[in-house]
Amino acid sequence: MKYQIIKRVFDFLSAVIAFLLLSPIFIIITFCLIITNNGKPFFFQQRPGKNEKIFKIIKFKTMRDLKPGDETNIHSLNRVTKLGAFIRKYSIDEIPQLINVIKGDMSVVGPRPLLIQYLPLYNALQKKRHTVNPGITGWAQVMGRNAISWEEKFEFDVWYVNNQTFILDLKIIFLTVKGIIIPKGINNNEGTNMPEFTGTKK
Repeated sequence: MKYQIIKRVFDFLSAVIAFLLLSPIFIIITFCLIITNNGKPFFFQQRPGKNEKIFKIIKFKTMRDLKPGDETNIHSLNRVTKLGAFIRKYSIDEIPQLINVIKGDMSVVGPRPLLIQYLPLYNALQKKRHTVNPGITGWAQVMGRNAISWEEKFEFDVWYVNNQTFILDLKIIFLTVKGIIIPKGINNNEGTNMPEFTGTKK
């Protein structure tokens, strides 16, 4: 049996179990965000998945919408709500992505799904990150996340694609949980305090 088949079974079962275990948190946070975000608890955005197939990622909504008169280029950090900051600190905003895993759009472990506009900017090696399902967490996340450059992230992503095993996935999950409990070099979600990727210039 190929590892990808094993991985899909593991993804589905672990996502269902995790979602059931985390359902009390999911319900509480959803209710709180309905109140604080004018009835909008979730954030949906199109992202590229395996083979660059576009899917809609689901997250808890942690930023307020732009208000009339706001500059359209207002920094996203200035739009994060107090509750949103708490949710991001403990990676609670990733919980709804378990639904993406159950649906088969994502895996528990894999390269993070980034913005669609980055697709034309990857070089041939970096494009290999899209030969597997994107993940809720990944090798680049446990190796530094926003504390490392885009090029380093992509190197870690491609290394994972070439070396993925069940043991490696378990190691990444363990390091992710450890990083949530003891944050170190892992801050807010990708794209929040990272500069936009404009292509590799070498």
